[in-house]
Amino acid sequence: MNVFKQSPTGIVNKSLWAALVAVSLTIGLAGCGSTPQDEFANVSTDKLYADAREEASAGNFEAAIKRYEKVEARASGTLMSQQAQLELAYAYYKTNERAQALAKIERFIRLHPTSPAMDYAMYLQGLINFNDDLGIFGRLSKQNMAERDQQASRDAYDAFKQLTERFPTSKYAADARLRMNFIVNTLAEGEVLVARYYYRRGAYLAAVNRAQVAVTEFRNSPAVEEALFIMARSYDQMAMPQLRDDALRVLKTNFPNSTLLSQGYQPVSKPWWQVW
Repeated sequence: MNVFKQSPTGIVNKSLWAALVAVSLTIGLAGCGSTPQDEFANVSTDKLYADAREEASAGNFEAAIKRYEKVEARASGTLMSQQAQLELAYAYYKTNERAQALAKIERFIRLHPTSPAMDYAMYLQGLINFNDDLGIFGRLSKQNMAERDQQASRDAYDAFKQLTERFPTSKYAADARLRMNFIVNTLAEGEVLVARYYYRRGAYLAAVNRAQVAVTEFRNSPAVEEALFIMARSYDQMAMPQLRDDALRVLKTNFPNSTLLSQGYQPVSKPWWQVW
């Protein structure tokens, strides 16, 4: 049966057509006005926060993030919201969402400079940047931490340094100092790796310049031993005996038992990916 019954002239009944259009518009507008249902709409903020902490304690950080975000929005301007921001930054950090974690913790530090949790915020900021996990590729390739981009390490050092200077008695200060020492050694090794590369390529002046960075900026690092040796060898290659002897004298004074003085470089096993 044809519902579009034609008039003698073959035109669809105008009143029926108008009714169909009206129904279609009503359905369309209803669809446009619909919003996603809030799964936490009937959960109180206190309960939501408690649930978030419970999920985080169980290692379910993705679930915790969803709840902390709701708490932060609902409790805006309260101490609970501030705590949720810190918890969110940590949860993002644990899920390897480094950019989001940094954005969250940096916003907290900027907006709440007098917070009693500022020492933890600075510690967490350093921790997010301090990534000593090379990942599966790094382990397979025997990659050294010093071979990675060092900017994050420098950012971590700055955060830990601020923490130890502003809150020297904080419960996080001791661990921050240990991590600072590790970072210094890593940064020094990074400079020596570059200096070694230049030396092997015959770029002796560039080798000296990078080795000097390790000697002047990270003088207490074990990597200084090799840095001084590279400087001495490079000066020797450039026919600069006085500077060579100066570097050797400093090396002998600070590292009298250095095997580099008696044996020089010894062959070391290279990662499978390294061709130079």
